[in-house]
Amino acid sequence: MNILGINAYHGNASAAIVCDGRLIAAVEEERFNRVKYAAGFPAQAIRYCLKEAGLTLSDIDHVAVPRDPYARLGTKLFYALRMPSFARERLKVLAKFTGIPEALAAAFDADPKKIGAKFHRIEHHQAHLASAFFVSPFEQAFLLSADGLGDFASTMWGTGAGNHMRIDGAVAFPHSLGLFYSAVTQYLGFLKFGDEYKVMGLAAYGRPEHLGAFRDILRFESRSNGNGFRLGLDYFSHQRTGPEMAWAEADKTPALGKLFSDEMAKRLGPRRAPEEALEDRHRNLACSLQSRLEEVYLGMLRKSAEQTGLKAVCLAGGVAFNCVANGKIFDHTSFEQVYVQPAAGDGGLAVGAAFYVWHQKLGKPRSFVMDHAYWGPGYSREEIRLAIDSSGIAQDGYCIAELAEEELTCRSAAIVADGKILGWFQGRAEWGPRALGNRSIVADPRRPEMKEILNRRIKHRETFRPFAPSILAEATSEYFEKSHPSPFMTLAYSVRPEKRDKIPAPTHVDGTGRLQTVAREANPRYYALISAFCDRTGVPVVLNTSFNDNEPIVCRPEEAIGCFLRTRMDALVLGDFLISRS
Repeated sequence: MNILGINAYHGNASAAIVCDGRLIAAVEEERFNRVKYAAGFPAQAIRYCLKEAGLTLSDIDHVAVPRDPYARLGTKLFYALRMPSFARERLKVLAKFTGIPEALAAAFDADPKKIGAKFHRIEHHQAHLASAFFVSPFEQAFLLSADGLGDFASTMWGTGAGNHMRIDGAVAFPHSLGLFYSAVTQYLGFLKFGDEYKVMGLAAYGRPEHLGAFRDILRFESRSNGNGFRLGLDYFSHQRTGPEMAWAEADKTPALGKLFSDEMAKRLGPRRAPEEALEDRHRNLACSLQSRLEEVYLGMLRKSAEQTGLKAVCLAGGVAFNCVANGKIFDHTSFEQVYVQPAAGDGGLAVGAAFYVWHQKLGKPRSFVMDHAYWGPGYSREEIRLAIDSSGIAQDGYCIAELAEEELTCRSAAIVADGKILGWFQGRAEWGPRALGNRSIVADPRRPEMKEILNRRIKHRETFRPFAPSILAEATSEYFEKSHPSPFMTLAYSVRPEKRDKIPAPTHVDGTGRLQTVAREANPRYYALISAFCDRTGVPVVLNTSFNDNEPIVCRPEEAIGCFLRTRMDALVLGDFLISRS
């Protein structure tokens, strides 16, 4: 049985294919159209998934879409009467959702009447929860999804057991942890869709001196049937005008309208303009924001652990990308195991919707665990060779060598150990926003200056943002104060004080690292590269950042070559080919 999951007309448009209960392929549309956080209809992602599975549209039995127009219908109607302009915009998007069968048919030049698949509408947050639990290694777990808004809810929690989820509670619009974080992110002058992760990095440079004010802006409250929170709505505007969202078009990065009111500036001081220099006040506000999110988020998890007695938790939604908060779960709750799949945000809805149908609707048993992130496109030796030849770099004086695997990893490790910057392109592309060793830029973590070098020569991004360490899984406790696996870079741990001068480049200013633990069975070649680097240096860690330059992560070999040529990387590995500047 074949199930196609589609996240469409929403940020991080994506597709996934599940065949007989096993994930075959999953990818975001941005990897093809090169538009960051692309929305619209993910036609190219769907075509890839079917091609990877060896299927045609007529082979699809079910199509799962993570949007339920009937969820919280009363709340939607209430706000439609209060905000008619917002309601009209939502109706336009809803009209696109009702046309998904036609859009799917058009993508394959087919007659929509001849599509035999059954279509399912899955509520947004239930798809999020399914995306985490049904692919986790846990038989039982507490489940929490938190983001900005989806089907007029921002948060949902429950429990999972076997092939079934039970929903125990939810927080509805206008209260939202995601919108809280986004509103303050805007107030701090970071206006682009997805900039919240920048503020999370900035927070480490400040002190939580405004925590009292933020406890008024976001209020934690306990309920008899679970957990909850409320926003101090005077500080926000979305409950009066609606959260202005522009994300129906595939060729544009989504955008959010202003979310905060003038009351926020009255309480916290003048808003920062995007071009304004960062001051200690801004850093302290970012720190206070992060601290208050952690208080509420971890408070909800702590109470849920006490109520359920469960030792495992699965997290999803955009808030689940807050790796700093996730890394504190072990110290602040009784949970002993944490699972966050690599596309925890809205891209992951495609996987969640598909598995929701397979397990929750069809009652099928579980047989799959997502223990790696490599579900995107891969390229053959011949395709890579053609990309190299077509680029003309051999004629431009670059050295190109095709090497056996052992020599490739040894020479690559030597390049990194010599302080050079290496582009690393292998296998199938990662699912989710993190480069995890198949579309990565790799550098020496031992050099304090490496962060500044990467920013100046390649990444061209804010200097306060950290880079990530990739570490051999078995060495985690040697370098970090926690040993729980973090294969998808969704947890941040404190680096052991005695090891911070060993890996200064990916160690953040607060002594933490957003680590990726690399197991041999999950990614043998990346593991071999780090092992070879360790053999040379005694350090089982490399600095890892995404293979891109202010664009979506590269997907095709042609894009990797293009990024290599327009930046100042020293060498590039494409499959078995090593390309270096002469």
